[in-house]
Amino acid sequence: MRIKDEFKQEAVINATVKLVNQIGFVSSSVSKIAKEANVSPATIYIYYKNKEELLVSTYVEIKKTLGRELLKNIDEAKPFRDILFNLWMNGFDFITQNRDLFQYTEQFASSPYSDLVDSREYDVYFEPIYRVLKKGTEQKIIKNVPFEMLAAFIFFPLMTLANPKLCKSIELNKETIDQAFSMAWDAIKL
Repeated sequence: MRIKDEFKQEAVINATVKLVNQIGFVSSSVSKIAKEANVSPATIYIYYKNKEELLVSTYVEIKKTLGRELLKNIDEAKPFRDILFNLWMNGFDFITQNRDLFQYTEQFASSPYSDLVDSREYDVYFEPIYRVLKKGTEQKIIKNVPFEMLAAFIFFPLMTLANPKLCKSIELNKETIDQAFSMAWDAIKL
């Protein structure tokens, strides 16, 4: 039995992201992904049962990375708005610096493959965010609405602004980024 090679697995994930972004889910076959990753198709099957598992695992790995990045330098002892601003900026930085990963997750979330994801695989990476938002609602700082609604008004604006395909006419600088956060903040605060 062949052993798993961490570098080959990373190459497969990178090739999956690249090909899906270029040619889509349907056209991205295991053989094309293997060729792009410079491995044999048999190598891919060491890590994944089939193409669907590869696509789902790639998405889950990106979500785990996003969760870790969102929480960089977060100090839950700071004022709530400051914590939220740090989360927001971490998300903005991640998206602008990892457009390929973000593009993959956007396509994936709108695809039938998203039904195959067990979010429990990455929810633990977002637990501190849930905890912060719960604390904000308990302290009556932000609206007491479902987490998904808060996330829509906090994070979807930054996802749009950080995506150059969706936001072509705004020059992103400190002033416009601060304005955008203030608008998101105004949407959720009490």
